Amino acid sequence: MIIILVIAVMVSISYFIFPSISDAELEQKIFVTHSGAIVKTTGEILDPIYSVQTVDFDPDKFLREFNYGRVSMLEDGRTLREFTIIAEDDKTMEISPGIFYNVWTFNGTVPGPTIRATEGDIVRIKFINNGNKQHTMHFHGIHVAEMDGVFELVGPGGGQFTYEFEAGPVGVHPYHCHVMPLEEHIAHGLYGVFIVDPKEKRSPADEMVMVLNGFDTDFDTENNFYAANSIPFYYEHHPIQINTNQLIRVYVVNMVEFDPINNFHLHGNLYYYYPTGTNTVPSTYTDMITLSQTERGIMEFQYTYPGKYLFHAHKVEFSEKGWVGIFLVKENPANSLQGVEYGTWE
Repeated sequence: MIIILVIAVMVSISYFIFPSISDAELEQKIFVTHSGAIVKTTGEILDPIYSVQTVDFDPDKFLREFNYGRVSMLEDGRTLREFTIIAEDDKTMEISPGIFYNVWTFNGTVPGPTIRATEGDIVRIKFINNGNKQHTMHFHGIHVAEMDGVFELVGPGGGQFTYEFEAGPVGVHPYHCHVMPLEEHIAHGLYGVFIVDPKEKRSPADEMVMVLNGFDTDFDTENNFYAANSIPFYYEHHPIQINTNQLIRVYVVNMVEFDPINNFHLHGNLYYYYPTGTNTVPSTYTDMITLSQTERGIMEFQYTYPGKYLFHAHKVEFSEKGWVGIFLVKENPANSLQGVEYGTWE
């Protein structure tokens, strides 16, 4: 009888100390995917604080979207381009199905908007810091010290600063936050592209921007995902459509943090490469370039034959973790880009 009582007491204690499997299954976490699907899980979520995304990024839109600012004319005859850039550090983006990451954004996206001007234009940027940390904007290029975005820290909660400088030199340049620890601000996404066009326009082309980036989702200073324009494997599943015998111009910028190099390999073709885009004469004709962080340039090429062609990092780890895409080349009987500029279609 005593033995039976002891067993009954132990069973009762274990019931209260160890919840049943069915009770545990009731404690489901809920999050929403980028497609709007509601997912319930009893497993771990990467960061349970951020379970619903607040950033919806479209790599197709970013690829060919250029921000020329609000344009007016100064008394001395120069063109003024005015921009408003807002920094935030509390957004969440689904960078891969079910993987949510706390991104820090310029104007709500990673990368931030591609800013574009012509050499000699005056660029005026009203910068607003709506984040919880100090942020700045640092532009690669030529400008006075006070506009360098390093020592003039902009406070959180609505702090403001106006950057103003003459656009130059010609080429493609990154901009990014320059607050220490710098790798944290860049790794979370505070960067974008600044294109300075020559006064004598380049040849008409289908133009696009590719920012090579990565995401360290477990915070061990090693990237778990890599991409061209933020979403791993996106351009493999959504090939970029171009035409045969059409000049393609790609402004490529490497913003991968934590890795010393990145590269860009094009299949079935070679491209003329202009480092930084500051020279009108290409430095090489190749199918693969290697880039250190913030290194950038302009690639120009045409496809003669239609079909699907890969482009990717030739550092295999990067391509297997998302930095891979496809150009879908279609026949172009008209083969005419007269009057078309900067990637727009008439």
